[in-house]
Amino acid sequence: MESPRHVATALTIAGSDSGGGAGIQADLRTFAFHRVHGTSALTAITAQNTLGVTRVDVLPAGAVTAQIQAVASDIGVNATKIGMLSNREIIMAVAEQVRLLKLNPLVVDPVMVSRAGSRLIDDKAVGALRELLIPLATLVTPNRHEAQLLAGLEVHTLEDMHEAARRIHRLGPKAVLVKGGAMPGALRGTDVWFDGQRLETLRVETVDTPNTHGTGCTLSAAVAAHLALGRELFDATRRAKDYITTALHHPLALGRGNGPFSHFSVLGDS
Repeated sequence: MESPRHVATALTIAGSDSGGGAGIQADLRTFAFHRVHGTSALTAITAQNTLGVTRVDVLPAGAVTAQIQAVASDIGVNATKIGMLSNREIIMAVAEQVRLLKLNPLVVDPVMVSRAGSRLIDDKAVGALRELLIPLATLVTPNRHEAQLLAGLEVHTLEDMHEAARRIHRLGPKAVLVKGGAMPGALRGTDVWFDGQRLETLRVETVDTPNTHGTGCTLSAAVAAHLALGRELFDATRRAKDYITTALHHPLALGRGNGPFSHFSVLGDS
């Protein structure tokens, strides 16, 4: 009988997507692709498909805490990714566990505003993210609209993205990645990285597809997976961007709306 093989582990603290394209489901597939054992703490259960969200049931903060403690106390956590946290109470509970259990490195995808610009959480929750959780992050990955909210400025140009990254960095995270998926024209898909010293503009090819559901979740989960494997932060971020770009070339024929993509596309067709 073979001895158990050591494997890196990553924890995702996020909501469930019944359509399987984003949230916990996308995170666990991303961890699996990178040969990282994925564990999870659900914060909310959503009823959604490629056409949209029809219902959200938020879990009690105590239930979220119990899931985190169960994983950390037995299996262990080499890296943590945080996604949708629906309210201030959950954010406070998660921040407390991050500090107590030292759940680092920590990738925070601040799910506050959709790529289309719709607010997803209230002002109290936004304030709690800014004050309690983002300062603990190894990397925070806001989209254009979330960057505007966190930085307090309109983001229309590359220079605006640079300034937003600087302002968000002042909140306390080790590094910031302002994502450009919702930027206009040639800036679409251009991201800006800032760690307090190094300011980088990260460009990859633009993939023209409507099937982008779950890109933000997948990117932050991929960074967490690479960090769990021991890679350096900037290298982990670049590798995650390359993974997303490749995956977007392989959309899935699912549903009647904006669909997901294949998290295992790099393995080739069967």
